[in-house]
Amino acid sequence: MPATLNDVSPMTAAQTLKEHDLRHTTNRVELLDLFMQSDHALAHGDIESRLGPDHDRVTIYRTLRTFLDKGIVHRVLDDAGDPKYALCRHSCGKDDHHHDHVHFKCHQCGQTTCLDEVRIPTIALPNGYQRQETNLLIQGVCPDCEK
Repeated sequence: MPATLNDVSPMTAAQTLKEHDLRHTTNRVELLDLFMQSDHALAHGDIESRLGPDHDRVTIYRTLRTFLDKGIVHRVLDDAGDPKYALCRHSCGKDDHHHDHVHFKCHQCGQTTCLDEVRIPTIALPNGYQRQETNLLIQGVCPDCEK
């Protein structure tokens, strides 16, 4: 299983790509660096504007899909309906990519943040239903905007 992204010494983008058996490309490194520097989830539009015009929209989509498949990032749903993406802060892999933590969206700044330490309680589904993904979004005001 790949090393965690929260190890005592944080991995670089290049190390993370190597740990997940991905080729080292400039696009992947720059996109992964962007996630590593962000403390909140990023929408595709955020990513495009931060990376600039040198990055093709389709390439960004493909890279995000690869990062999702490899367990490097996870999808964050918020009330806007468009997915955002956040760096996996614990060990995830292709076969074990579950995030049972709460997401928080601030009404003032609009940022969506993973609250890794707040777990979603286990929900017993009726017979015949199989859980594939669970999302819990709490909305309010973040500590930075509360000041």
